[in-house]
Amino acid sequence: MSFDLDGSNHLVKQSIHGTFETTEEHQVVPFLPRLMIEKSFVLNKRKSNLSNIPLPQSAATFYNGFSPQFEILESCESTMRLHLYLKAGKDDVSAGVPGKFLHAVIGYDVSDVGSIASTIMYALYLNETIKSDQFCTVPIINMKRTDLSSHAELKWLLDSCHIDVPSLHFVDEIDLSYFDLFGCLKLVLVNGHKLPTRQEALKEAVVEVFNCRKGESVYPWVETVTVDQDCSCCSLIAEKLFLTSPELLAGQRFSELLLAGILMDTGNLTSPHCTTKDKYMATLLLNGAGRFRSNGLYQIMRYKMYDISDLKVVDILRKDFKKWTRGGKPDPTGSRSMVSNIGMSSIGISLDQFLAHERSSKEEIKYFQQGDTGLC
Repeated sequence: MSFDLDGSNHLVKQSIHGTFETTEEHQVVPFLPRLMIEKSFVLNKRKSNLSNIPLPQSAATFYNGFSPQFEILESCESTMRLHLYLKAGKDDVSAGVPGKFLHAVIGYDVSDVGSIASTIMYALYLNETIKSDQFCTVPIINMKRTDLSSHAELKWLLDSCHIDVPSLHFVDEIDLSYFDLFGCLKLVLVNGHKLPTRQEALKEAVVEVFNCRKGESVYPWVETVTVDQDCSCCSLIAEKLFLTSPELLAGQRFSELLLAGILMDTGNLTSPHCTTKDKYMATLLLNGAGRFRSNGLYQIMRYKMYDISDLKVVDILRKDFKKWTRGGKPDPTGSRSMVSNIGMSSIGISLDQFLAHERSSKEEIKYFQQGDTGLC
């Protein structure tokens, strides 16, 4: 048993010895070899306080309570494999993926838990099953890295699952058109049938569509198409991993990512669209919920979605922002058309509360309008 305390390893090993001694004189026969069982634990400082979240009662909470400062987590081999995979992909892309195809897994431009989880996990699944030196398979998070700060539920989940966020690729950090220009881009579209409008120029690089709905028209040249079964995309990926690499799902933090995606996609398994497969996979991944159990994990995610107490004004505005571009009539000279940009943010609180959130709220609003949205 080993404990990692504040970055330094203090190793404590427990071993079980066994021998068998006969009653004959001067004869000792070894019966069992030395058996060593080793586990590693990490002592982490808590980054968020969960005591104000109305969690369902559980035996673990009753007997152990909540430590205000620390939590002890068992190290997970599958999480380490994911960490090494993401870091290797980051290094390859930084080097320009020499001599390989960039096999990019990208979801629709929806910043929810299910989309992020399915993008990361399906990329790992493809990397584990294809095993080709010709491909550099990486997940591309279809949002700006700065937008992550607006989604407390995503930040909490990635941290809870020990996902190395700096090793992830966000869409604003990688020029996919560069790889497409040289013919070395292959896109896998997850949880949708077509690329968003702003990425439509890359459509000829799409080689696979995973989890599109029945009846949706996909690009005619795509041969590998997986039609959904009315279940969560994370359920389909979990099923594939159970069939090909079940050892990956043995770790709690690894299972938590997929379980969170299923719970959020299905409204904690209560949505009318929730299927038997969703419930079955959620049961198999139950270890991922840890002491909170599935109900508690879902309540944490829901609470984090609407909690803006730790967000800056810019993050609140960016959290749920929509933008429309409209073409107008030609200007008086007739040389060009007037284009108007319309933006709208849903903040979820009253204007008085919003303006009182920070002293510089008005200045932050102007900064957001000019720098982040392109409205001015």
